[in-house]
Amino acid sequence: MNCSSEMAVKTPQSARILIVEDEPPVAEDLRTVLVDAGFEIAGVAARVATALSLIETVACDAAIVDANLAGASASPVAAVLSARGLPFIVLSGYTREQLQSEFSGGFFIEKPYRLTEVIDSLSTILPKR
Repeated sequence: MNCSSEMAVKTPQSARILIVEDEPPVAEDLRTVLVDAGFEIAGVAARVATALSLIETVACDAAIVDANLAGASASPVAAVLSARGLPFIVLSGYTREQLQSEFSGGFFIEKPYRLTEVIDSLSTILPKR
């Protein structure tokens, strides 16, 4: 199974979320808060190659993507998610206007952010049954 838009639509609380974040404490905070909110974690990737591999091999309903992964743009991840029709949240210290066009399909949250803001945004972007 892979991250595909052809998967059955799930309610926000049962959705599988891919986390693409290069800072382990931030990734762990996101994971913990999502699990506590009832989401499942499809995987955690700290690098672009790992994220692209997970998108191909693991079922997910949406993703949270840090725009910058250890100095490299995560725009290839955003492009693949958009091409598959998967909703995603972009987390960035940059403004939306400063990001590459590949991020335009995502729901944008500027850093610093509140974890509750991420949960609320996931509920907004996930398709409703």
